[in-house]
Amino acid sequence: MIGSITLAAVVFEVPVLLPLALGVPLLLLLACAFPGLRRRLPGLFALAPVPALAAALLAGAEPDLVLGNAYFSLTFALDAPGAMLLGVAAVLWIFAGAYAARWLRGRPDRDGFIVCWLMTLTGSVGVFLAADLIGFYFLLAVLSVGASGLVLQGEGPDAFRASALYLGLALLAEAFLLAGLLLLALATPDGSLLIADAVAALPGSPWRDLTLLLLLVGLGMKAGLLPLHFWMPIAYGAAPIPAAAVMSGAVVKASIIALVRFLPFDAALPSFGLPLAALGLLGALYGVAIGITQTQPKLILAYSSVSQMGFLVAVIGMGLAAGDPGTALAAAFYAAHHLLVKGGLFLAVGVVMLTGRRHLWPMLLPAAVIALGLGGLPLTGGALAKYAAKDFMGSGLAATVAVVSSIATTLLMVHFLRRLAADTAVDPGARAPSVLVVCWLAMALASVALPWALCLLLPLGALPEALSPAALWAALWPVLIGAAIAVGLDSLRRALPQIPAGDLGVALGRLGGLVAAAGRGFETIDTFARRWAVASIALLVVSLLFGYALMAQG
Repeated sequence: MIGSITLAAVVFEVPVLLPLALGVPLLLLLACAFPGLRRRLPGLFALAPVPALAAALLAGAEPDLVLGNAYFSLTFALDAPGAMLLGVAAVLWIFAGAYAARWLRGRPDRDGFIVCWLMTLTGSVGVFLAADLIGFYFLLAVLSVGASGLVLQGEGPDAFRASALYLGLALLAEAFLLAGLLLLALATPDGSLLIADAVAALPGSPWRDLTLLLLLVGLGMKAGLLPLHFWMPIAYGAAPIPAAAVMSGAVVKASIIALVRFLPFDAALPSFGLPLAALGLLGALYGVAIGITQTQPKLILAYSSVSQMGFLVAVIGMGLAAGDPGTALAAAFYAAHHLLVKGGLFLAVGVVMLTGRRHLWPMLLPAAVIALGLGGLPLTGGALAKYAAKDFMGSGLAATVAVVSSIATTLLMVHFLRRLAADTAVDPGARAPSVLVVCWLAMALASVALPWALCLLLPLGALPEALSPAALWAALWPVLIGAAIAVGLDSLRRALPQIPAGDLGVALGRLGGLVAAAGRGFETIDTFARRWAVASIALLVVSLLFGYALMAQG
């Protein structure tokens, strides 16, 4: 029925795609209140994102959606970066939803997963559509709560800790973001709460620097930027496969759409852009350095996300430093490719775990193509994404580090493929359920085909130049060097240190004993200070000091 309504809206040009895109997941979420309906909802997981896909494909064909009145309203609309990310996110949600429905079959404790899946889907679609400050913040909060609930559905003993960590850091990031959004709203003329109006007024705001700092801190934490990146490996490692797929692909891109919408790329701000780019490039290399010490495929992919999100933030930082309005579209394109590949590779992990060695290669070869595409393998979507970002990195140190990042990414992806090939089913003849295999292969195909389609449809640069022999060689040699280093490093694999997932987060966690001891000390002091005699003497001393200060001033 969902598909039929969407098709009718497209054929008869009825402007209901934006309401359906957000309304369908929300209605299904509300239906979870009824136990009888809730148990049937996994069958609709793959259909719920279809209106969002249709809205993205027909972006600009419908008027903005305004809910409310003259006193308060929420506005939903699609610009080019939002339509691009919403479209590819909907593709991932469709195939990951079909995967999740099959994964849930026969599980007695599936109610929590169903609610959290639909809550996360609602927030994910909403942040790409939200065109005002209040709507964006509210839907981002819905997204964070739903995603933390998905992590909690993990089967490992660390799921509760990972969920609490994810939610805690998400709330901390949103506190910084809320302060930045309030300052944005204060500087907007005529009391407008539209994001476009707020960003246009930001360069002239008396609180410009503080606003930008708060926004970058909050959204940097959401993007997994160093040093508060450690939630990624902990959360992705604990989450179920379909949850990890949408979190690493679609959920984390909420930070990217926020950065490209809230930052004023019309004004050159090198004092903010260059430090942001430096921190992003550091994260791009750090994620690889820690990732090659991991042995579990999910954790390797998580650290790859730390690296790729760092590089993506670096592109945004360089664009902000130069004041280049084209940054938003190029960053969204790079993010769209990462969304497809990373979501697909997490699904591949689940499929390979259920596949025996006799049937491994048909599952492994597509994974190899799109994984090496992250390093820029020619003719893949990754090569197009790297080419679109190339001009923003300039020709100096940032460009050199970007090339090193491509080599390092290839190294990490070769390591991932080796660990993936070793993580097969015990039975050599085992086959994964056909639904899971179809979902994985469909995502692999989308990861290759959709970036080419986007490149043809959007003004991302001259495609013939990206296919020139010089450009193809520039994309190929870092991949070859990275693969060669991976082969050479294999003999030294046992000498690498075993760094636990979460690295800095684990180190900070060891300080918990000191924090608890300090808390007990302050509690003891507080108990002592509340005694009647101590409180009376303290009040008398403060009164005398206050009186002395008044006399001295007089």
